[in-house]
Amino acid sequence: MTMRMRTAVRIACLLILAIAFVGIKNRAATDQTSNPNYPKPNPFYFEGKIDWDLLGISQPSNAWEYMERALHEQDDLGNIPAALQDYETAYSMDNVQNGSCQYVTSATLVNGKLPSQLTPPPCIFTLRLRLGYLLRETDPARAISLFQEVLKIDPLRLGVNELIGDTYSMEAEQATDPTQQQTDYQDAIQAYQAELALSPVTSQETTLTADRANDAHTHWKLAKIYETLGQNTNAVNEYNQYLLATQWHSDVYPWRIPLAKAKIQQLGGP
Repeated sequence: MTMRMRTAVRIACLLILAIAFVGIKNRAATDQTSNPNYPKPNPFYFEGKIDWDLLGISQPSNAWEYMERALHEQDDLGNIPAALQDYETAYSMDNVQNGSCQYVTSATLVNGKLPSQLTPPPCIFTLRLRLGYLLRETDPARAISLFQEVLKIDPLRLGVNELIGDTYSMEAEQATDPTQQQTDYQDAIQAYQAELALSPVTSQETTLTADRANDAHTHWKLAKIYETLGQNTNAVNEYNQYLLATQWHSDVYPWRIPLAKAKIQQLGGP
C-alpha cells in the first residue's frame, strides 16, 4: 500500500470515529433513559449537582435540566448572568402559581408505597435556594419570597431562616427611612429566632456533650442587631449565648470571641 493510500485510509477511519462520537453525543442529548448519570426526577427531584458533561444534554428541556446547567454556569464557569437566566427559566417551569409544581407536605401511599408519579411534580428547593441567594442584593424582597418557598417545601431545613434574617439585615442597613429600618431589623430578629428554634439545646444534649448553646453565628448576628437598636440587655444576652456556643467549638472567625467578651463589658453586662 502506498503512502497516499495509507493516508486516505487513516483519514477515513478518523471520519468514521468522529461521526460515531457525534452520534453517541446526540443520542445522549435526546434520550436520557440509558444515561446512568441522569436520575429520574419524579416524584422527588434529585436536588444535588451532577457534572454537566456527564448529563450529555445539548439543550435543557425541563426545569431540572435548566437548574443543572445553571449550577454548572454558577459553580464551574462563574457566569452569574447566564446562571440567573437559567434559574429564572427553570423557575418559570417549576412554579406553584402556574400549576407546574406543588408543595408536598405529606405522602399518600399507594398499596403501601410512595407513588411513582406526582402530578404536578414537587417543587425543587435547590432552585429556590440558589436563585434567592443570587437575588439577595439586587431584589431582596423576591429573595425572601423564594426562601419562604423553600420553607414550605422543607420547614425543618437549617440555614434558610438565617438567610432570610441576613437579607432583612441587608435591607435594614441600606434603608434611609428609620421606620422601615426598624421594621426590617424586627423581621431579621424574628427570622434568626426561628433559625435557633430549629436546633435547641436540650438537657440531654448538655449532659452528653456539655454544650449549653448552639449556632454561634446566629447568636452573634442577633447580638449585633440588638446593639444597633440600643437594646443592650438583649445584646449582652446574645453575646453570652455566642460565648457558650463557642466554648467547645470555637468559631471560624476566632477574633470574635475576645470581641464578644469586650462587648459584654462595654454594654454593662456581668
